[in-house]
Amino acid sequence: MSKYAHEPLDLSGLHTIPIEARGGKVRVQDFAQPYSGNWLDSLPHILAADSFRAIVSAVANAKARNRMILWGLGGHVVKCGLAPILIDLMQRGFATAFALNGAAAIHDFEIAIAGQTSEDVEAVLPDGRFGTAEETGREMNRALRNNTGFGESLGLHLESIADPRYRPASLLCEAYRQSTPVTVHVAIGTDTPHTHPTASGDAIGRATHHDFRLLCALVSEIDDGGVYLNIGSAVVLPEVFLKAVSVVRNLGNPLANFTTANFDFLQHYRPRLNVVERPHARSGGHGYSITGHHEIMIPLLAAALIESRP
Repeated sequence: MSKYAHEPLDLSGLHTIPIEARGGKVRVQDFAQPYSGNWLDSLPHILAADSFRAIVSAVANAKARNRMILWGLGGHVVKCGLAPILIDLMQRGFATAFALNGAAAIHDFEIAIAGQTSEDVEAVLPDGRFGTAEETGREMNRALRNNTGFGESLGLHLESIADPRYRPASLLCEAYRQSTPVTVHVAIGTDTPHTHPTASGDAIGRATHHDFRLLCALVSEIDDGGVYLNIGSAVVLPEVFLKAVSVVRNLGNPLANFTTANFDFLQHYRPRLNVVERPHARSGGHGYSITGHHEIMIPLLAAALIESRP
């Protein structure tokens, strides 16, 4: 005998319906297939797999139509060893410009001059040695003496100082050689070269502002079928991209019906709003979010693009 005042509800009068009448959002026709030569075709037509497929299709079609394919890169993307993948995509026409945050530029610059990057912060922070690599600070700040943009200045300077053994693994080097635009977007104090004795706020600010204006020109070309991919930047590049979108439209340029995507191992507030959602408000186009580790997802994306048929 229960002590509770309430009795369980009697379900004998519940109305049911046939499963065929109910329907279902998941059907066997949409299931994954065993791999048989084309990885993308083996994915299920469900949720993120369809989003991934849509991104591949958008990039492939942008390439076929000679539309802008702009890649925004955070530092983790470079220090995970993905520059050779990105260089190959650039050479194949799947990347027509790159926007880097400061960390991405630093890691790639160090790869070019030393073949290594990513210091052990916990080991060197206690005694203040974090971010004090002489060559990195000296040469990156020296590069900005050129009266060009941040990304182009780094590429130009690396032409003379990069180690020939490591140059092919540097996105900055290879993009400069192919005249592929690279912009670099920094906030003063976020990057280790800003602490070097030779750092000039004037030079850093001028160079990165030049690159913001250059980015605006690049963003204007994603109109009508172009693509912007934000890979691993949670704050700086999503904010910069959204401002560029506003500038382009403010100046009277059409900017609609393009594709954006955010790839990261965590989905954050700013990329979701500033990359995936807000740019498409009342302007058509689509935004997508793909969650996963860069060192796995970007090679998979590259493989799918190479296998793609627009």
